[in-house]
Amino acid sequence: MAPAVTADRGGEAAPGAPGAGDQAPDGGWRTGPRATVRRKADRGRYDRETIEAILDEAFICHLGFCTDDGPVVVPTAYARVGDAVYLHGAPANHALRSVGDGAPVTVTVTLVDGLVLARSGFHHSINYRSVVLFGRATEVDDEWEKRAALDAVVEHIVPGRTRDARGPSDSELRATRVVRVEVDEASAKVRSGGPVDDPEDVEAGGVWAGHIPLSVVAGPPVPDELDAPALPVPGYASHYRRPGKA
Repeated sequence: MAPAVTADRGGEAAPGAPGAGDQAPDGGWRTGPRATVRRKADRGRYDRETIEAILDEAFICHLGFCTDDGPVVVPTAYARVGDAVYLHGAPANHALRSVGDGAPVTVTVTLVDGLVLARSGFHHSINYRSVVLFGRATEVDDEWEKRAALDAVVEHIVPGRTRDARGPSDSELRATRVVRVEVDEASAKVRSGGPVDDPEDVEAGGVWAGHIPLSVVAGPPVPDELDAPALPVPGYASHYRRPGKA
């Protein structure tokens, strides 16, 4: 049997950090020793609002699991529905075949918000928002749940698209494997703002320091050349943006 996926987020836990199976005081997602932020513990977030906002803004995650040949991490699209995350792929998809029988997995999501330029190379950094989830994956066999999960993935990536796009046919549904990850532990980690330099470097001066904000910006939609005559561009395409972006 493949070993369980276990990891923590580095370093020592901060005093008062949630313990194994603890529920966050505000009703947030359950956390524990694997998800507790230890390195830079002050950047840890356990409240439901922060964790779900990051999950809902991103749409690519990295699925981590263990096999008899060693650990594997693969990128994939996803959707959050309540306290579960849905993944999908072809029936022959190695990752989903490997984890769909209740295997322990990790799901990680990262949003890059900026580059931090310090006065020394050592203190350069990145502004980010990240989430780490620990849970178990189960293949979805129920037809209704599979259809709902696939619609959720489309809606998560392009809100409003399922009103126009055809849903999966019976044959397409059979040709798709869907896995549900029930989350056991969750945490977020966030860095924002400018550099944290050594006082002597600040005093020495002569080197510009600050941060460069980064964001994902959609360009003008490019219509499919097979549309003849050209169809009007729907608003969800012409005004596309991720949740949380103004």
